[in-house]
Parts: sequence; structure tokens; C-alpha cells
Amino acid sequence: MQDVAFISALIDTVRAAYTIDSTRIYANGLSNGGGMAFVLSCTLSERIAAVGMVAAAQTLEWSWCTDHRPVPMIAFHGTADRMVPYDGGPSPVPNTEVFPSIPTWTANWARRNRCGTTPVDSVIAPDVTRRAYPDCADGAAVVLYTIRGGGHSWPGGKPLPEWFVGPTSDGIDATSVMWDFFREHPLARR
Repeated sequence: MQDVAFISALIDTVRAAYTIDSTRIYANGLSNGGGMAFVLSCTLSERIAAVGMVAAAQTLEWSWCTDHRPVPMIAFHGTADRMVPYDGGPSPVPNTEVFPSIPTWTANWARRNRCGTTPVDSVIAPDVTRRAYPDCADGAAVVLYTIRGGGHSWPGGKPLPEWFVGPTSDGIDATSVMWDFFREHPLARR
């Protein structure tokens, strides 16, 4: 994949030009950017410490993911997301595949990370529920924040046109929560 080769070369270029901590390279994104974070977790797992996804567009089959290192993952997804439906199904976006259910897709990531099979749910805000899978291999946590009534938008971020993406929740600040998650998950030195 050209995108993966480009990002790998970009990491090399930045490392050559600046002093960076190579155990703290993270990928995150919204929608297709979240899908790209998934791709990087499958192809550059020896370089990407953890990933974060918001309203992530996921259509690749898990069999496509050949890297076996458990990669910590945090995701945020609204139940009113019309572009990437929370319960799975077709999108109104032309030329897209049918999306899997977000809870099922997250459970598959937990399986990839060899986590316990019974997630722990907790209410974070009136419209936000956190689902965390316990006992993941190598401490590679899998966490999903479900935003009840949230649209195809970044929770806690600047609201986008609601007619297009749906509501933006202020019940949680995805940026701060994701950064805290990343700080807890550096890449283990081998």
C-alpha cells in the first residue's frame, strides 16, 4: 500500500531530522482517518504504539490484518452516525461497503489483542458509555466510548454542520481522553 509506505518513510524522515521517542508514535483519525489508523495497526504494529479512532470507517476483514502484536485501541462512536452506522449496515456515502456493527468490530479487536471476553461497561456522562475489555495481552487495552445520539463528529470538538454530520457531543472530550490513553501505552522496547 502506497499510503503505508509513505507514512513509514515519513516516520523515518522525522526520526532522522528530530529527536523523537520512537516508543510513542501514535495514529489517530476521524472517519477514513480512523480506518487508516486501523491499517497502520495491521501493517506497522512494530512502530505504532497505539491507535485512536473517532467515527472510524472500517470495512476491511480482520483476516487482512497480518501483524500479530496486540495494539492498544481507543475508539469513540456515536449511535446517530449516519455515515458509519453504529449498528452496522450501508452508508449513504456513494461507493462505500456495508459497515460492521461497531460493538462487534470492537469485540473483534479485543479478540485480536487476546483480551478477556466479558467487557466492563461504565457510564461516563449522561450520553457516554465506556466499554473496556479486561486482561488484554501485553497490556494492549481495547476501549470503546459510545456516544448516545452522537453523529459523525469528534466528541468535545468544534461542532460541524449538524445537517451533514449530525450532533457533536460535549459529554466527553475525545482529544483529552485519547491523549491520556496514548500516554499510558508506549510501545514496548524489544
